[in-house]
Amino acid sequence: MIASAYSVLNKAFDLAPPLLIGAAVDVVVRQKDSALAQIGIVDLSAQLRWLAVATVLIWGLESVFEYLFQREWRELAQTVQHELRIDAFAHTAQLEMAFFQERETGGLLSVLGDDINQLERFLDGGANDLLQVATTVLLVSAAFFAVAPDIALAAISPVPFVVVGSFLFQTRIAGRYEAVRARAADVNARLVTSLSGMTVIKAFTAEAREVERLRQASDAYRVANSGAIRLSAAFVPLIRMVIVVGFVATLLMGGHAVLEQRMAVGSYSVLVFMTQRLLWPLTRLGATFDLYQRAMASTRRVLDLLDTQSVVQGGSHVLGRAKGDIAWEGVSFAYSGREPLLRGLDLKVSAGSSLGVVGTTGAGKSTLVRLLLRLFDVDAGKVTLDGHDVRDLTLDSLRGAMGLVSQDVLLFSGTLRANLAFGRPEAAEADIVAAAQAAEAHTFILALPQGYDTMVGERGHRLSGGQRQRIAIARALLVDPPVLILDEATSAVDNETEAAIQRSLSRIIAGRTTIVIAHRLSTVRRCDRIVVMEAGAVVESGTHEALLAEGGHYARLWAVQTGELGAGRL
Repeated sequence: MIASAYSVLNKAFDLAPPLLIGAAVDVVVRQKDSALAQIGIVDLSAQLRWLAVATVLIWGLESVFEYLFQREWRELAQTVQHELRIDAFAHTAQLEMAFFQERETGGLLSVLGDDINQLERFLDGGANDLLQVATTVLLVSAAFFAVAPDIALAAISPVPFVVVGSFLFQTRIAGRYEAVRARAADVNARLVTSLSGMTVIKAFTAEAREVERLRQASDAYRVANSGAIRLSAAFVPLIRMVIVVGFVATLLMGGHAVLEQRMAVGSYSVLVFMTQRLLWPLTRLGATFDLYQRAMASTRRVLDLLDTQSVVQGGSHVLGRAKGDIAWEGVSFAYSGREPLLRGLDLKVSAGSSLGVVGTTGAGKSTLVRLLLRLFDVDAGKVTLDGHDVRDLTLDSLRGAMGLVSQDVLLFSGTLRANLAFGRPEAAEADIVAAAQAAEAHTFILALPQGYDTMVGERGHRLSGGQRQRIAIARALLVDPPVLILDEATSAVDNETEAAIQRSLSRIIAGRTTIVIAHRLSTVRRCDRIVVMEAGAVVESGTHEALLAEGGHYARLWAVQTGELGAGRL
């Protein structure tokens, strides 16, 4: 409201100079019979001085209100942009993982970045332009009807055509800008994929192919923009031809009125200047509505994101310190658009024990963890923690009881210390060091140039795979979770690193429930219990020694990995 008031006041003072010009012409032509003389300022020099003072005052106030409206609108634009981006990201962060699997990262970045910026650009200038055009039409029309009602109708006759034309323009161009924003998201998605996969692109000498794929996406964006530009560019020339009718009408009708001595020369001067101030700003409506439609197309995409409801909703029960009893009871589950992966699966883990889960790729091992963390929800059956259905627990208390270390370790750009304390930002230095020591990361951290203050780079690329893995284990340990989950935590590390992780595991799993998912059987051999999964079902269960004695799936996998049996004999 304050910004709007400043815009209106600025335009009111901006429209005053034509009145001063008319008054000056009136003084020069009519002298002692001028309008100023009739209100008591008879001396001609005094009249001119009063006009000079009024001019300085009006221009000064116009400048003050221009500063104020620009400051207010820009601050409002920045505030709206900031709050909308934060709200949109906060809402997105609460959505279930299925949402992210169905959308490309680049498309989401386009919504959270450029789409919100489009709204900021409109508020920064377009909103003020609309207000000032409306103010101009109202004030100038009022002045026209006060001075010369007959000429006023002719002068403002183009206005209805301009307004109707502007609305028709909005209707036709809206769909085109929807297409533009969709193509912009495609370009973003292509760029994100290519930049994040640059190592693979170079390894396969696929630079030229990726450039071509980007060219196609960018060309589609260009073509979509061209369609909008052709329509947008035609608006202003057409509006100008409508506006010139009102300007010519004022010149002719007003001129005849002066010649017939029905109107003073000063009043005629005011009308001519006012006509120009009334009609020419209307030509900016094309650019303003263009900016508006871009902003609306982007805003609809942001609002669609905000309207997306999460399928996974937290329960109401707040879990205290978990004991760690976990069970999958009659669980069935299928990823969207795929065949069922789990069918009536039953599996239990006692508090404080360790469970190893092995099996072929796609057997459903990682899915067990995703259902436990409620990254997805079961289609049938239930998953329980300490006897509570996880759907009845608040998401914070459920996930707060878990420490997850996955195969694909993500470290955030920043220091090692910040990454270690990601789950517990208030952790004391001694606790951070203790967690690093438990994960056998302390020694290599001290060997780095800045130790714990070493910058890890985007996604931790300045560290080796094994170093990132040990940092991830330490990060999970620092929150002291009752349940520790290692999902393929050693699959991408060398033998020396795996040995270090194995040494640390023997210490860190004590007193907590631990689920270890692995392809390398050496990682799970010391678990209290090992289950073998095939096609979403548990086909074997027991200790390492017992499973070897059975001579089944596990025994054959062990023989292959230890070199006792060739892979061709499986």
